[in-house]
Amino acid sequence: MSATHRSATSGAESGAGPEAESAAYDPRTVRRAMLAGSLGTLIEYYDFSVYGYLAVVIAPQFFPSANPAASLLATLAVFATGLVVRPVGGVFFGWLGDRWGRRKALVSSVLCMGVASSATGLLPTYSQIGVAAAVLLLLARLVQGISTGGESVGAYTYIYESVPPRRRAFLGAVTPIGSNLGFMFAAATAGVISALATKDQMSDWGWRLPFLMAVPLTLFCLWARLRIEDTPEFEEAARRADIPAAPIREVLSTHRAALLQSIGLSMAQGGAIFLGLTYIGIHLSNDLGYDATHVLWLSAGVVLVTVLLMVPAGWLAARFGSRRILLCGLLGFLVTAYPAMMLMGRHSLALAGAAYLVFMLSSAFVQVPAASLWPHLFERRVRYTGMAIGYNVGTVLAGGTAPYIATFLVQRTGNELSPAFFVMVVCVIGIGSLLTVRKDV
Repeated sequence: MSATHRSATSGAESGAGPEAESAAYDPRTVRRAMLAGSLGTLIEYYDFSVYGYLAVVIAPQFFPSANPAASLLATLAVFATGLVVRPVGGVFFGWLGDRWGRRKALVSSVLCMGVASSATGLLPTYSQIGVAAAVLLLLARLVQGISTGGESVGAYTYIYESVPPRRRAFLGAVTPIGSNLGFMFAAATAGVISALATKDQMSDWGWRLPFLMAVPLTLFCLWARLRIEDTPEFEEAARRADIPAAPIREVLSTHRAALLQSIGLSMAQGGAIFLGLTYIGIHLSNDLGYDATHVLWLSAGVVLVTVLLMVPAGWLAARFGSRRILLCGLLGFLVTAYPAMMLMGRHSLALAGAAYLVFMLSSAFVQVPAASLWPHLFERRVRYTGMAIGYNVGTVLAGGTAPYIATFLVQRTGNELSPAFFVMVVCVIGIGSLLTVRKDV
């Protein structure tokens, strides 16, 4: 489908012609939408990933054990539970976004995330209140998981509906840029504190500071999101009273194929990228013995290179189609996973860093085209809900559980390369799902 035809189709669906479309997509409104969407995902992934970067430090504070591996597994299990409840948050925020507006859902989700992350930085430890500390950590993580269930898909939906149709594939890069900057900022913040604090200070109070950074970040994002209006498509639908009464039921009855495609693509993206952004850092420092501070800075540098590739990835998606670029990205993960992990164990941090970078280069060519392809799978009436269910179910199955599955595979098999096979399996699932998608952005 050509860009002209897509633009005309979108205008017809929203009840607007070319002149109305030009008025609806005011440049200042588009810029505000991009800022609000990218800031929210930055804060979401900062809050969510800082836990993974500090997992080795947090583990003995909440799950003390004579066996460090058991302590780390318990900590990563809590990390995974935060993603298990994502579909719950997705259902709620999807319903809120499709029934009452994208803006309300986006403001609510980022506020929920900020409060939960800040609370994590104030929690008492096991030595202070015993097992109740682990329970409180789990509760905070569950609240974070619920909020993330609506955050990313809300940003994808909002930006997709707020920019001109012909620019959706390119500007789809904005949301993953925000999410990856969140990962990078989390790694850099943890790295700075780790470098400045002693090991005892890091265990005592240093680990709290990155979580407490959520306070100013959340306030900044709320400022940006309270300045935006709802998307032109939703405002037009509200004017015509074309709002679904039961968006969940409508998704399950009329969008089954899109839902399955979304789940498959989410499993591939989440499985490969979460493993790269959370587990590999743990693997390099905990299993291979590289200096933890150096690994944090290495992770931040790798993510920065990934972010820099996202603008050209968006250009390529607009030029050749999101499906083709996404297919290239998934194939990249598939063929580099095993050799990259093999090179990481060669007792050279420089070589390990190069291997890590080669593996993560595919990330830009997966995240950017997927950001515009996901909302394109669903009609406007149930776009937020459909994406929220599909994206979050896939993330539960293979994304947030990736660090736990990878750690478990290594512990169970004794093979440090076994996580690579997990990446290869989820990429095959994603490629199979992508080949069934017939429409492109």
